[in-house]
Amino acid sequence: MMNNSSEDTQSDRNRRNFLVRSSATAIGLGALGGSAQAVASQNRAALKYCLNTSTIHGEVIPLLDQISIAQRAGYDSMELWLRDIDKYLNGGGTLGELKKRIADAGLTIESAIAFAPWIVADEATHMKALEQAKREMGMLVEIGGTRIAAPPVGAVDTAKLDLDLAGDRYRALLEVGREVGCIPQLEVWGFSKNLSKLSEVLYVAAASQHPDACVLPDVYHLYKGGSNFEDLALLAGTKVHVFHINDYPDIPRDKITDADRVYPGDGIAPIAKVFKTVMSSGFSGVISLELFNRKYWERDPLENATEGLRKTKAAMAAVVS
Repeated sequence: MMNNSSEDTQSDRNRRNFLVRSSATAIGLGALGGSAQAVASQNRAALKYCLNTSTIHGEVIPLLDQISIAQRAGYDSMELWLRDIDKYLNGGGTLGELKKRIADAGLTIESAIAFAPWIVADEATHMKALEQAKREMGMLVEIGGTRIAAPPVGAVDTAKLDLDLAGDRYRALLEVGREVGCIPQLEVWGFSKNLSKLSEVLYVAAASQHPDACVLPDVYHLYKGGSNFEDLALLAGTKVHVFHINDYPDIPRDKITDADRVYPGDGIAPIAKVFKTVMSSGFSGVISLELFNRKYWERDPLENATEGLRKTKAAMAAVVS
């Protein structure tokens, strides 16, 4: 009897402890919704607003004018195109002068667009691409930049790549970036036959097995490639440094093009849901407005940039409203 009584007492205690722990867990789970909301609100306040210069058709606007437009429109930072930096240097400018102009404007360079074909399977082409990427990343570092886009250039129209090999290629690019001091961001391209989906990008980033691996998502490209926006919940927000923001009209995926992108809030993209998801998991980085709308290019570039920033901020305000 004594043994049975002792066992019953211990069993009762175990049951009570289990119930207490279960209740505490339930309370914690019930609070997650509010906690996620608070995290999203805090991270939204830390965002930097960036102008990708494709939005104002930077290809035809001198680089120093691009800087002036971004400053006057009220952006925190810029996402430059390497072609424009090369054009500036070929015209007699220097990286030192460019860095000073950017700093004097109170701006930072949070990312840049370049097209080294780092992902290709051919070894010789890959090695040559790494040299190109090293030169481009070195230029960025000299003007204060720390990141560069790494889209699947060279594999847009090829057969499906071995994703494990793509992971090895990305790791090699990340190692070059670490040597230079610049982080290549694995970018999803919805129109490409490779890395068109978030699932592929996540796999390649993980397959690289590198601590600097990160992802550069884009609202339009996620739609174009057929990714499920809800799957952004599988991506830690801390692994996203820059997020390309844009919107799109109600056009089927197989018909829509880059030129159809519109200001945030002027289309049907679930922008609030997208950014609430990534902010709740830690994203507090850079929102870069990237558009290629030819109607916008016909406008005064300062007006275009200013309206783009206003609508981007309005869209982000709705994330935690």
